[in-house]
Amino acid sequence: MTTLGEKPITANGDPSAEGSPADGRSRSRLLATAVGNIASSTLSRPSLGVDSPPPEQGEGKDQRRARAVRAALERLGPFYIKLGQILSTRPDLVSDAMIAELEKLHDRVTVSPFGEFAAVMDQDMPAWRQRFRTIDVVTPLGSASLAQVYRVTLHDGTPAVVKVQRPGIRAQVLQDMKKMRRVARLVGRLAPRFNELIDVDAMLQVIFNGMEPELDFTLEAQNMVDARRVAKEFKHITVPKVIDATPRVLVQTLAPGVSIGDADPAAFTRKERKKIGRDLLKFMYQGYFSEHVFHADPHPGNIFVHPGEKANIIDWGMVGKIDRNLGRILILVLLSIAQNDAAATARGWVEMGHATARADLHGFAGDMSMLIPKISSASLEELNFGVTLSTILMYATRRGVHTSPHISLLGKSFANVEGSVRNLAPELSMVDVFEDAMVEIMGDLFSEFMSKNQAARFALDAVIGGTSALDYLRKLLRDLSNRDLTVQLGLLKGPGYQKIGHMTNLLHLGLGVLIAWIYTIRKRV
Repeated sequence: MTTLGEKPITANGDPSAEGSPADGRSRSRLLATAVGNIASSTLSRPSLGVDSPPPEQGEGKDQRRARAVRAALERLGPFYIKLGQILSTRPDLVSDAMIAELEKLHDRVTVSPFGEFAAVMDQDMPAWRQRFRTIDVVTPLGSASLAQVYRVTLHDGTPAVVKVQRPGIRAQVLQDMKKMRRVARLVGRLAPRFNELIDVDAMLQVIFNGMEPELDFTLEAQNMVDARRVAKEFKHITVPKVIDATPRVLVQTLAPGVSIGDADPAAFTRKERKKIGRDLLKFMYQGYFSEHVFHADPHPGNIFVHPGEKANIIDWGMVGKIDRNLGRILILVLLSIAQNDAAATARGWVEMGHATARADLHGFAGDMSMLIPKISSASLEELNFGVTLSTILMYATRRGVHTSPHISLLGKSFANVEGSVRNLAPELSMVDVFEDAMVEIMGDLFSEFMSKNQAARFALDAVIGGTSALDYLRKLLRDLSNRDLTVQLGLLKGPGYQKIGHMTNLLHLGLGVLIAWIYTIRKRV
C-alpha cells in the first residue's frame, strides 16, 4: 500500500513483467491463424451443409486447432476475446471442440507497471493524488487487456476502486474492429448464401455496440447509474456507486466479499442463498424484458457476495441492448419452451429473424417438435435457458432460418447468470423464478401498453391508416369505373406470410399481459 504525497509515483517497486499481447506483424500472423482455423471449423459444421470429419480422424486435429485459436485470441486482445466468447455460443458455426476451448477464454494479462497508468490518471484526473489517501500499486485487484484495477482509500476513509484504461488500447481496439469489418464484407461478397444466413457484419456490430462503454468509461459509469436505479427494487442485490468517471478513469465504491464462484455456500444460510439467487435472476430478467438493457457478461467473476451483505454486480462495460419487439417475442419463445409448445417456439423463433430463400420451415418445426419436449421434461435444476437458446439457434441455422444477432449475446448472458446462480444456490429452480418474474414483467408491459405515449401512437396510426384507406378506396372506385380492376388471390411465403404469425403472437402476448395484470390486481386485493 502506498501513501500518496505531492511527488509523482513511479513504477519503482511495481511488479513488472513482459506483456503478453501481440503487436505488429505478429498480430497479423495470429489473426490469420485464428481466422483460418475458425473458418475450417465453420466449414465442417453439418448445420451449414458440410459433413463433419469422423471422430477418429478429425477429433485430435480439431482440438489442436481449437487450442491454437484460443491462444491467438487471448494474445490479440479484448476485441478478439469478446468475439471468441460470442462464437462459444454458436454451435451452428463452430465445432464442439472449438466451443469447449473458447469457453475457457479469459481476459487476464500480466500486470503492467503502475507508472503507465499513473500517466493516464495525470491526464484524465489531474487531482487524483489529492483525492486518494492510499492506493495499492503493488497488488492490483485485476489486470485485463483493456485496463488495470487498483484498490484505493479516499480521504474520508471510504474504500474504493479505480479502473484505469491501458494507454493506446482504445485506438488498437478500434483498428481491430475496422479490420474485422473488412473481413465481414469480404465474406459477404465471397459467400453470399452463408452471409444471408449468418449476417457476419450484423453479428460484429452487436459486439461493437456492446463494447463501446469499455472504451469510454463515462458510458460505463452511466450504465452503472442506470443499473443501480433498477437494483433498488431488489432487497438482495446492488451495483457499486460511481464516485467519478472520465473516458479512461473510473472510480467506484468497493464491492465487499468474493466472487460468487469462490464463495463458500456453507457460509450463507439456505434462505439467504436462495434470496440472492432469485433476485439476481429477476434483476437480469427485468433487464432483458422490461428495461431492454442488460449486463452482457454476468459470469461469476463479475458478481461479488458476502454473508449478510447485498450481492454486487460489477463491470458494466459490456452491455446489450435490444428493442421492445425482440424482447416481447423472446418472452413468448421462453414461455412456449417452458409450456412444451413446440409449434409456438418455432413460430416465435422465426419472427426473431427471418426465413431465408432456402429455409425449410416445416423441417424446423419438426426439429422443435422433437427438441422441446425433451427440454421441458428435464428436471428444473437441469434446465438452462442459455444452453437452450444456443441449441435452437443451431437447428435454425441448419434449416436456413436467419436468427437475430442479438440472440447470441442474450444466450451468453443467460448462460453466465444461470451458471453464477448455480454456484451459490444450485437447488434454485430457474423455471419457477422465471414464471414468478413474468407476472411482474407482464404488468410492466401492460402499463406500457396503456401509457399516454402508446395511446398517442395508436391515434397516429389510426390517422395515417384512415388517410391511406381513403386513398385506396378512391383508387378502387376509379379502377372499377375504368374497368381496370384486377384481383389476385393467393398466399405468398414472404414478409406478409410471416406477419400472420406475428399478429397471432401479438394476440397471445396481449392476452398474457391482461391475465397477468388481473392476477396481480387480485393478489394486491
